[in-house]
Amino acid sequence: MKIAVCIKQVVARDWQVRPNEARTWVRDGDADFEMNEPDAYALEAALRLREAHGGEVVVVSAGPARVTQVLREALARGADRALHVESDALAQADAFVVADALLAAIGPEQADLVLTGLQSDDQGFGQTGVILAERLGVPHATIIMEVQVAGATLRVKRELEGGWFQWLEMPLPALLTIQSGINQLRYATLKGIMAARKKEIRSVAAPVSQPAQHVTGLRAPDKQKQTRMIAGTPAEAAGELLRALREDARVVAS
Repeated sequence: MKIAVCIKQVVARDWQVRPNEARTWVRDGDADFEMNEPDAYALEAALRLREAHGGEVVVVSAGPARVTQVLREALARGADRALHVESDALAQADAFVVADALLAAIGPEQADLVLTGLQSDDQGFGQTGVILAERLGVPHATIIMEVQVAGATLRVKRELEGGWFQWLEMPLPALLTIQSGINQLRYATLKGIMAARKKEIRSVAAPVSQPAQHVTGLRAPDKQKQTRMIAGTPAEAAGELLRALREDARVVAS
């Protein structure tokens, strides 16, 4: 079984996010980066499927040259080889452009199964995997909590609302978007890190694709803290507090 895993490099969660000068993206020139967390769980799911059924795990990422950092990390964790669709424009591209870029790398591979994280930690739209499945022309399922393979058939567990789950059967090839927390992530060993240096990262030309979405403005939420002292007797203060909550803050119904 050949499994392709799409991974994304995102700004580290403990880094202070600030808009750039044009206010169209974050100021990431001096940022720390890491592997998108849902994608890490997708990679772990792929590695476990390979251990159970054999085959090959190919990791794919689209983005600037710095993306090789997370590709090397994926190889150190156990992936067999990597594909990099390199373009600076892909750092802040929308889901349609990213899906087309991933298609350029994954399409020729003819993978039996494609795994992506449910969504990215930066944009969080949850669209790239679904669009990629349509581009590949394969069935897909989202918010996956468990994957079972039996021959040319998948049996997957989807997370629904209110604590409910849904089991589906679907044929291969297919694409699944993986929910975070479905397994215990492995970390790269020293042996894996050394082996990753010898594994292939092949560059793939980025296709020309027109974006369907544009960021027109980006700003950090305003942080405001106002303290108001209410004078008077306890009865007067209680009455004024109730009035302020009802009329000024509007958090109490009339």
